[in-house]
Amino acid sequence: MPFLSILKSSESQKAPQALMDAMDKFVKESLRNGSVIQTGGLGPSSKGARFRVSKGKLTVTDGPFAEAKEVLGGYAVLAANSRAEALENARLFMELHQRYWPEWEGECEIREIVFLAP
Repeated sequence: MPFLSILKSSESQKAPQALMDAMDKFVKESLRNGSVIQTGGLGPSSKGARFRVSKGKLTVTDGPFAEAKEVLGGYAVLAANSRAEALENARLFMELHQRYWPEWEGECEIREIVFLAP
């Protein structure tokens, strides 16, 4: 089953090289063993935009999004045989942050993908 892993944190944080190296190794192994289908980091919110429909009106807001304490920073599409397996994969990824960047604060949300377009 596919799951979406969404990483959220403050945009003002800069990851240490040790974490980047550990994540690179983890991602390469995850892609090799098939537990990750696709992954990527997202650019800064200052170059993004949000579209919203409210009360029948469509609006667009250019970034950055000052009201957001945390923004989406990256994602991964996981391949797992169960929810427990997807959660274990996310736990291992988050432990890299805990080990190599102890002062980092953020979260990883896991959601099952119920429809995946070809």
